[in-house]
Amino acid sequence: MNKIPAPVGALKIKDVARYLGGISHTSVRRLIKRGLIKPNRSLRHVLVPVSELDKFLEQEQQQ
Repeated sequence: MNKIPAPVGALKIKDVARYLGGISHTSVRRLIKRGLIKPNRSLRHVLVPVSELDKFLEQEQQQ
């Protein structure tokens, strides 16, 4: 069986949506706009560090 490796580094919006359980890319953009997820903006892509996503998920579980 092939296991999917854990993501390392930063993810694009569509990959963030999958990482957060299959939410829409629009929802990811809303989370960024509200400041709940802090992205790194590159020249062409919005990239979100995996560590930032893990922090977000941890905060959501505490609520």
